[in-house]
Amino acid sequence: MALSHLSSTRSNRLLRPLAAAASSLCRPISTSTEPLVIETSIPFTPHKCEPPSRSVETNPQELLTFFRDMATMRRMEIAADSLYKAKLIRGFCHLYDGQEAVCVGMEASINKKDCIITAYRDHCTFLGRGGTLLEIFSELMGRQGGCSKGKGGSMHFYKKESGFYGGHGIVGAQVPLGCGLAFAQKYNKDENATFALYGDGAANQGQLFEALNISALWDLPIILVCENNHYGMGTAEWRAAKSPSYYKRGDYVPGLKVDGMDVLAVKQACKFAKEHVLKNGPIILEMDTYRYHGHSMSDPGSTYRTRDEISGVRQERDPIERVRKLVLGHDLATEKELKDIEKEIRKEVDEAIAKAKESPMPEPSELFTNVYVKGFGTESFGADRKELRATLP
Repeated sequence: MALSHLSSTRSNRLLRPLAAAASSLCRPISTSTEPLVIETSIPFTPHKCEPPSRSVETNPQELLTFFRDMATMRRMEIAADSLYKAKLIRGFCHLYDGQEAVCVGMEASINKKDCIITAYRDHCTFLGRGGTLLEIFSELMGRQGGCSKGKGGSMHFYKKESGFYGGHGIVGAQVPLGCGLAFAQKYNKDENATFALYGDGAANQGQLFEALNISALWDLPIILVCENNHYGMGTAEWRAAKSPSYYKRGDYVPGLKVDGMDVLAVKQACKFAKEHVLKNGPIILEMDTYRYHGHSMSDPGSTYRTRDEISGVRQERDPIERVRKLVLGHDLATEKELKDIEKEIRKEVDEAIAKAKESPMPEPSELFTNVYVKGFGTESFGADRKELRATLP
């Protein structure tokens, strides 16, 4: 599609999920699906299993999609930072920039019938599962156009129809829930798997080991994905874990350590893991990744690590720059064409923010709706609560 035609499709694009919008952002630079075989940046490190091949099959179209998707996520999170500082986003806000390769590589190897459940750093996961920028910014700013009608905030995105069972605010609590999803998949014999994501800060939670134990006993199709960004809040992994080799933590369960900054390595590992769990039961994937922001917006992220460390990762391991080099190295696009894609993404994000600001705030009378099971809400708490609700506009 020509760039000059974009103005007439702006409002439609804001309502489309990431993958659908990608095809309309600019003219296709390369639509070739001829296979390319690219080797991962570093070898996989296995535990009680044979690792997958380092040679990953891809194609020009997929590489350009990787670039566009990760660049969209990066721009979205940078914009969320600005909105938070402008006090248009309130409460908690945990950003994902730096970790985009985990989300995008995982999506490349699974389908929407596979389940994903994660913690509160969940904006990009929701986008990857088919959510829209408009839904995300509306929810972040507490507007009715959000996926939870503005009442879920930053931490609780959810899209059941696309197999996304949410971001969860209680550290590690999503893992046993993910094992429950995997139990349902096995019970229903639907030949799909569940990816339960957690951080290195949650890796010492007892509920994780309890859930893993019963999943191994029942051979459930569950992939436990430790997104190891090396800091649980402000605590370095080596200070919190006697054994920071999280892929080995299952002991009796196979594991695989993956370069989580290499989108092709993540794609290969997740494909391998899904095939494994459908035949053999659980596996742990440790994604070696990094977050550029602090733990949350209340954390500057520079008191427990140096700025040189952060800039060093940006220069040497950034997932978007790695794909940019692959695209340019294989002559799939020019530097200017990639810059044009980024400009168009910036425009799309800005338009989504502007549109989200037009969405109304939830009505005060909606405060208690969609919170309790029907018949067990405020009406069950006696006359005092009923009188309180009656005073709401």
